[in-house]
Amino acid sequence: SFLFRLFPLREHGMNWHAKQLTCQEIQAFRKSKEVMDRFLRAYKLMLGFYGINLVNEETGELERAENWRERFENLNRFSHNNLRITRILKCLGEMGYEDYQVHLVKFFLTETLVEETLPNVKRSALDYFLFTVRSKEKRRELIHYAWQHFKPQSSFVWGPHDKLQKYR
Repeated sequence: SFLFRLFPLREHGMNWHAKQLTCQEIQAFRKSKEVMDRFLRAYKLMLGFYGINLVNEETGELERAENWRERFENLNRFSHNNLRITRILKCLGEMGYEDYQVHLVKFFLTETLVEETLPNVKRSALDYFLFTVRSKEKRRELIHYAWQHFKPQSSFVWGPHDKLQKYR
């Protein structure tokens, strides 16, 4: 329930007791500097838990934290983290942090497909994380990025191969 208060959504998550947000509440949150500061603190706290640092608050750029190895081990071992990350990504979109969504999804695509450090997060990154990104254009870029790094490319099912080959 801790996560539901930190990262509320307009939809039901896994906890049916968690109250759904209304559009009015989201607008009120986004207008409150105090709420948005707390939200950013909560985001950084969760990133730290996952072994990730927020490098730039303006852009949402991320990097591995010093303790990333042990934290990634935790991410690989416990799949419930993937649900939490999906929730955080959706909430970032609700709160107007679309750029943060893009950076977090790209971080996980890079770690799963390029660095291969998070094999047990790969399916969630492709099936769920990617599709939380609000911007259709940015989502297409991320799908293309995933396709470029997916092995074998012929098994990629998250976008039409003919369009991916022509994508610029």
